[in-house]
Amino acid sequence: MAERSKDAPDTGRMPTLDELMSDDFDPETDIDWTGDKTFKSGFACFVGRPNAGKSTLTNALVGSKIAITSSKPQTTRHTVRGIVSREDAQLVLIDTPGLHKPRTLLGQRLNDLVRETWTEVDVVGVCLPANQPIGPGDTFLVGEIAKLPKKPKLVALATKTDLVSGDALRKHLLDIQGLEEKLGIQWETIIPCSSYTGEQVDVVADELVKLLPYGPAFYLDGEITDEPTESLVKELIREAALEGVRDELPHSITVEIEEMGLREGRPEDRPLLDIFASMIVERDSQKGIMIGHKGEHLKEVGTRARHQISALLGTPVHLDLKVKVLKDWQRDPKFLNRLGF
Repeated sequence: MAERSKDAPDTGRMPTLDELMSDDFDPETDIDWTGDKTFKSGFACFVGRPNAGKSTLTNALVGSKIAITSSKPQTTRHTVRGIVSREDAQLVLIDTPGLHKPRTLLGQRLNDLVRETWTEVDVVGVCLPANQPIGPGDTFLVGEIAKLPKKPKLVALATKTDLVSGDALRKHLLDIQGLEEKLGIQWETIIPCSSYTGEQVDVVADELVKLLPYGPAFYLDGEITDEPTESLVKELIREAALEGVRDELPHSITVEIEEMGLREGRPEDRPLLDIFASMIVERDSQKGIMIGHKGEHLKEVGTRARHQISALLGTPVHLDLKVKVLKDWQRDPKFLNRLGF
């Protein structure tokens, strides 16, 4: 992670994101900031077991779909930053993969990414789904955060409250509170919420902002993510591919964009975005499943992905989608590096 020297001359530029998130960064001295110093800005991340509602909550707070969601575990494979801009603050949300017991090199790298993110944020929101009892995975996760030399502020988020009764929710909140004594931590606040109904999502935003330091906005008003368009497209294709596949397939699927660009010769008022992409799996048998009988499944995935991409980018899309096999790509450093992990 890049670090900016305190003695470095003022270049008059905004620092890079790596500089903004370094331990030595101080917005009071490292940015030529003459604005209202009652404004707050900073970084928060959501953590939790796989399928705890982290990505759905990120999307709800940002007000737009920037992180893919699925009922399949380990959907998120890299950090996704969502930007919430308000009159009084700018909150940068970092959605992370779920911490899990790694069985592949990919799994190890994702866990390393999660732990690195913990050290870079002001606040960690721990997602503890209200429809699931607090288990060993949750206590392990919070215990690992408690071991950090530089501890972020902790907020407990009882997600998915729409799936439980009032009595069950009250018991869940008491169990969350009990983690303080059990693990030697302190929750800044405990918030029940539902991304599905929107209940208390605004409270989550308010409470996270309260815990941020004073500082300037890092992004222009109106920006909702710094995620490259190509990465967003890959993720939307993978989300479409995850729907309806068997349990063993989600971990084996990734996506590679081979070419993407506006088609030449089109009128300005009728653009068309050409995307040539491959869904990558680990075995020939998985390739057959993804293609389906007479290519029907591949067509379904392409149709779902095309509609999602077009809705996100506001441009008609032509998607050329293939399926490739890279044997055991999750365990091969060469393939992981090539695919951006």
